[in-house]
Amino acid sequence: MSTVTLIILLAALAAMAGLVIAPSVRQGRKGELPVRSLPSEAREQYAARWAGLQERFVDSPGWALREADRLLGALAVDRGYPAESEEKRMDALSVRHPEEIEGYRRLHAMAARVHEGETATERMREALVAARPMFEQLVRAQPHDERPLPPPVPRQRDLRRGRIPRQRLGPAADH
Repeated sequence: MSTVTLIILLAALAAMAGLVIAPSVRQGRKGELPVRSLPSEAREQYAARWAGLQERFVDSPGWALREADRLLGALAVDRGYPAESEEKRMDALSVRHPEEIEGYRRLHAMAARVHEGETATERMREALVAARPMFEQLVRAQPHDERPLPPPVPRQRDLRRGRIPRQRLGPAADH
């Protein structure tokens, strides 16, 4: 067997091995999860639910903590994070949100302890406050969430009369 034939054979084997190994390596990368878009209505509903549970915290802190944990989990799943287990979801969130994940983990652990009745109200409040940055990251509008509407097309009769059609104005930009 000549050297050229041997090199070609080894290159072909290496290429086939790469094709077999690459999909499993790619599936293991948590950072490549696609983040799903979330319509503004859904973001507003999540924000309203979060505000509501914060208001009810005074009267029912255990309920508010458990609801916050469920709400954050549902929001993460809606954004495309794994739904099959909390552990996988937390791992995936930790890749994209390393600074906020500890607050969510704290909330999740505290919500589990509420069932056992061994949590003080102040510790529950601190856990809820610690989870808020993760909630804000997930509910915040992302560039792929919604594309701005194109400006309205002037109607012919408006142009003939010399009128300029009204334009929809978006929210003021913060500078």
